[in-house]
Amino acid sequence: MIEIPPRNAETSTIAHIGSQPIALAAGALIVIVLGIAAIALWRASPVKAPEQQDRLVAFRQQQAKTAETAEQLVEKTNGLELTQQEWIDQLQVLQDQVQRLRQLLAAQQGQTKRLSEEVSDLASALEGMRQSQASAGRADASAPPPRNKALRTRSQAAKTAHRKRAKSRG
Repeated sequence: MIEIPPRNAETSTIAHIGSQPIALAAGALIVIVLGIAAIALWRASPVKAPEQQDRLVAFRQQQAKTAETAEQLVEKTNGLELTQQEWIDQLQVLQDQVQRLRQLLAAQQGQTKRLSEEVSDLASALEGMRQSQASAGRADASAPPPRNKALRTRSQAAKTAHRKRAKSRG
């Protein structure tokens, strides 16, 4: 009989495993499932490492600061909106006032122009009267000018009133 020399022990184990691929796949699946379960239990467990708790506390503090900052930002934005609306209202009032002032200025300029023309016309009329009076005065230079009776009466009334005041005081 011929004896078959024994093969290497490692080679036979690998060959033995390789001959049953279903068992190999089942073992790998069990290892993967156990790993996932261990990770899930570790993450779900209330006992956490101090580093994780510190990180969690820091994260929650950061979230609280962010929420507070966002709230302050919203309040400031609302305040700015109100201030901006007040400024817009004031600007509208000022624009209305400027418009009214422009209208008044235009009316005043028109009135000034009209009055200036009237003054010019009156100055021309006055100059014409002076010239006609001067020419009439040269023609009547030989005749004495008549005294105005109204002037005499006014002057006498003033003297009489002055005398009455002096008598009532004294």
